[in-house]
Amino acid sequence: MILGRRVEASEFESAAVPHLNDLYRTAVHMVRDGIEAQDLVQNVYLQAWKAFHRFEPGTNCRAWLFKILFNEIHHYRRKWFTNRTVHEGERTLEDTLPFEPPIPEEIKDEDVLAALDGIPAEFREVVLLADVHEFAYKEIADTLGIPVGTVMSRLSRGRKHLRIKLADYAKARGIPELKQEVQES
Repeated sequence: MILGRRVEASEFESAAVPHLNDLYRTAVHMVRDGIEAQDLVQNVYLQAWKAFHRFEPGTNCRAWLFKILFNEIHHYRRKWFTNRTVHEGERTLEDTLPFEPPIPEEIKDEDVLAALDGIPAEFREVVLLADVHEFAYKEIADTLGIPVGTVMSRLSRGRKHLRIKLADYAKARGIPELKQEVQES
């Protein structure tokens, strides 16, 4: 790695921009707000551009960007919890309107993503990186700054939470249970 190397915009664009949609989708699932996710991803690309002269061409730019994203998400959460105010007695429109969703024939991608949003954040981030973005355990460990064993444990527990959420979702919507031999595999 050469410190202070000259970086061309086209070099940055070709290495970093292809991962924009994956970063945005992950940010939306982590912070549950599209506008905040856009801001986070914009900050990721700003930080990446500022530090791109230190990025070693040929290494995993995707993993590097995701590491920056998860650092940004952790900063966002810390700021959000610090600045959060709770207004008791406020009711949202969702609280006051009765809604009966139609009974689906099968569980759709949106249902899986909604169930994923319902699992605790430390498991959700590992499941997203492993099962959605197909990162290796080592890459996830490096991205999140945790040991590989913790990645494996959180992935197992996150998948279990997800299975329970999806089974509850299916049951609530009248989707028949899978046969026992399919559930065991």
